[in-house]
Amino acid sequence: MAVSNIVCEWLRALGLAQYAESFLDNGYDDLEICKQVGDPDLDAIGVDNPAHRHKLLKSIRSLREKGAASVYFMLNDPNSLSGSMEILCETPPSNELEMVLAEQLETDGVRLTAHPYSTPVSSKQREETKNFISAIKSKRFV
Repeated sequence: MAVSNIVCEWLRALGLAQYAESFLDNGYDDLEICKQVGDPDLDAIGVDNPAHRHKLLKSIRSLREKGAASVYFMLNDPNSLSGSMEILCETPPSNELEMVLAEQLETDGVRLTAHPYSTPVSSKQREETKNFISAIKSKRFV
């Protein structure tokens, strides 16, 4: 399958690209859906290797904590992926990184509230996100 999306890129960055087609075939075609993956899902997808399962579950846990934005940023910053692919599984980014991320997303015209990065949200959640991004931007200029 020649299809490429954020899930395929995420798996490729983890060194687990061999599972991309199976993720997509099982309906895991965006990162918001991937946040729900657990052991039974990995069985259905065909991830039998214990090391691969551990790596995926660790990255999924990080994805739940940090959100899709962290994956987007890591995939679009070549320097962040140099050395170890485990960076996608590490602790949440610093405030400085979050500010850079917010600017990069805005520069690239990426709306994380739109497909394929996220599922629909309520207007209240959207307003909270806008306020959060504004707060991040204002901290950088203080």
